[in-house]
Amino acid sequence: MARRPLPRILSSGSAQIARSREIARTAADSATDVLHPLITVSRGLRKLAATARARWAATPKERRGPTLLLVAACVLVVALMPYGPLLALVLLMAVAAWLGRERPVVKTGPDDAEIARLKGLYEALVPYFSVPEDPAPLFAHGGEWSGAFGEYAFDEDGRLTRLQIAYPPYFTDGEPAARARIEQLLHAKSGRGREYRFDWDEEGNRLVMSVLPALPTTIAAQRFVTVPGETVLGFTDADAVQRTVPVVSADGTEDAPAVVWRTGPRSAEPHLLAVGQPGSGTTSLLRSIALQALPHGDVLIVEGGGTGEYACLTGRAGVLAVECGLSGALATLEWAAHETERRLIAANRARQAGQPAPEDTRRPLWILLDRPSVLGHLAAADGRPDPQELLQVPLRHGRTAQVTVVVAEQFDSTETLSEAVLTHTRARIVLGPAAPEQIAAVLGARPHTTPTPEVPAGRGYARLGTGPVLRLQVPATPDPYDDATSEAHRQAVLALLPERRAITAPAPPAHPPVVTTKTPVAVAANPVAVAVRAPTPVAAQDTVTVKAPAPVTSQDPVTSQDPVTVRTPAPVTSHETVTVATAPVPTHETATVKAPAPVAVTSQDAVAISAAAVETLPGSAPEPAPAPRAEPDSGPAPFHTPVPAEG
Repeated sequence: MARRPLPRILSSGSAQIARSREIARTAADSATDVLHPLITVSRGLRKLAATARARWAATPKERRGPTLLLVAACVLVVALMPYGPLLALVLLMAVAAWLGRERPVVKTGPDDAEIARLKGLYEALVPYFSVPEDPAPLFAHGGEWSGAFGEYAFDEDGRLTRLQIAYPPYFTDGEPAARARIEQLLHAKSGRGREYRFDWDEEGNRLVMSVLPALPTTIAAQRFVTVPGETVLGFTDADAVQRTVPVVSADGTEDAPAVVWRTGPRSAEPHLLAVGQPGSGTTSLLRSIALQALPHGDVLIVEGGGTGEYACLTGRAGVLAVECGLSGALATLEWAAHETERRLIAANRARQAGQPAPEDTRRPLWILLDRPSVLGHLAAADGRPDPQELLQVPLRHGRTAQVTVVVAEQFDSTETLSEAVLTHTRARIVLGPAAPEQIAAVLGARPHTTPTPEVPAGRGYARLGTGPVLRLQVPATPDPYDDATSEAHRQAVLALLPERRAITAPAPPAHPPVVTTKTPVAVAANPVAVAVRAPTPVAAQDTVTVKAPAPVTSQDPVTSQDPVTVRTPAPVTSHETVTVATAPVPTHETATVKAPAPVAVTSQDAVAISAAAVETLPGSAPEPAPAPRAEPDSGPAPFHTPVPAEG
C-alpha cells in the first residue's frame, strides 16, 4: 500500500517555527543594539539608586535631618543657577552611563571543576607526603588542599599549567627515586602529552611544577655568529642559558638561546656522543656540525649505515674523505690516528725549540663517525679490527692535537660502543623519544622535565660535562638530495656547502721529450719500487734507460698502473715512492738500460731499480698517442699507501 503524504501544516510547521525563532532573535539583537545606550543608562541609574538607599540606611537617625536639609539646599542652588537643571541632568546621565557599562568579570578563585581537580591531586599525594607518626600532617585524607598548594594556574581547557606544592620536611627529596615517583604522579594527574618542568627547593621544602612551551622548529641551518672553536648544537629555553645567538627563522629575525659547545685545547669536553632512535635527527646533527666546522677546519666522515646521507659533502673543499665501506673506513681512521701522532710530535718539537706550533697542526680536524656498530659487525665477520679501536689515539690526545671526534649511535647498539668512546666523550646528546632511565644512562643525570612520547626530529636533551641537563632542538639540516626535503631547507643547506674541488686533466704532450742526466746519482743499497704510467703499454721485451735527474720525496704517491718515463736526480731510499708522467713509450720502440745492475721490465707495470730515471731513446717513427683518459680527481687523499714492488 502506498504511503500517504503528511498534511502540509505538519510537514512545514517545524520550518516555520525555526524561521520565526530566527526572525525573533534577529529582532531582539537589533533592538538591543538600538537600545543599548538606554539600557546602559538604566543600569547605571539602578546602581545609583541602590547606592543612595544603602547610604541612607547606613546613616544614623540623628543625622538624617541635617542630611536632608543639605540635599535640599543643593537642589535649590542648582535650580536657581542658569542652565543648572540641564547641566545636572547631563551630569547624572554621564555618571549613570559610566556606572552601567559592561565590565569583564574578574576571576578571583578557582571554579568548581578546578577545585575538584586540585582536591583529586591532593588526595593522590597523601600516601607519598604523609606518615602515621606525624601528629599534624600537611597531607591527610579529607584534609584542606589550600594549605598544601600555594600557587596554581589553569589554561583555557581547565588543566594545570603551574602549581606550587609545600611538602613536609621528612620527605626524602634528596633521593632521585623518591623525586621520580612524585614527578610521575604529577605528570599523570595533570595531563599527558605536555612537557612539565619540576624545580625542587630542598631548603624551603617547595616543589614548583610548570608546563614548558614547545621549542621552536622553525630555525634551519645557517651561518651562526660564533668564533672558531664554538659550535651551536641547538637551541633551548631562554632561562636555561645566558647566551643568545641572532638567527633567521620562519617568523623573522630573533635572538634565540643557543647551546654552544666549545672545542680546542682548553675545552673540558673535546669530544661528543649523540644517541637516539631511528629518525630522531642524529644524522642531521652531524651534518650541522660538519657545515659549521668546514669554514675553519678539515672534516673526515665515516658513515656506517651506508645510506648516502653525506653525499652532498663529497668532493667539497675541506672534506678529506667520505667513507661508507669497511676498508675505506679502516684506512681513514688509521690515517687519522697517525695524523694525531704526527701533530703531537710536531707540536712537541716546536715547543722544545721555543717556537710556535706549525700551522698544519693548529688547523682543527673533525672526525665524524655515524653508526660505528655496523662497521664493527662487518669487521668482526671479516676478521678485521673494530674501527673504534683506531679512535683511541684521537680520543685520548685529540684535545692537544686539535682533533675532535663526534660519534652518533642508536639506542639498540649502545652496548657495542668501546670503552674509549664512552670514557672520552664528555659532551652527550640524546635525541628522540626515550624513557627517563635511558636518558639518565646516556647523560649521567635525569632531566628536570618529563619527556613526551612524540617529539619532532632533532628534539632531545644535551649535557656538556657535569653541567645541567638542557632541552635541545637541533637546527633543521636535512639531506639536500632527498626528495622529501622542502625547498627552503634544501636551499639553506646548499648555501652553506663549500665549493667543489676543481677536476683538471693533464694535456697530452705534443712531442715526446727526451730526458738527459746532468747530475750524479747516489745508488741506494736496496731497490725501490716505482709504479709507472704512460698512454701506451710496454711489452715485456722492451728495455728502458734508468738515470736520476729529479728529487724524489716520500710524499709523492704512486697511483698509476701503466709504464712511464721516470727521472730522479737525488738519492733514493728504499722507503720512498715516486709518481711521474713523461713521454709515451710505443709498443714497438726499444730503449737501453743504464743502471748498476740489469733491470727487468714486465707487463705488471712495476720495476725494481737502484737509482731511478728513465730516458726514451728514439727508434722507429712514433705513432700518435691517444688522448689521455680524463679520470676524476678524488681530491687530496687523507692518507698515503705505499705500492709494493713487483718483478
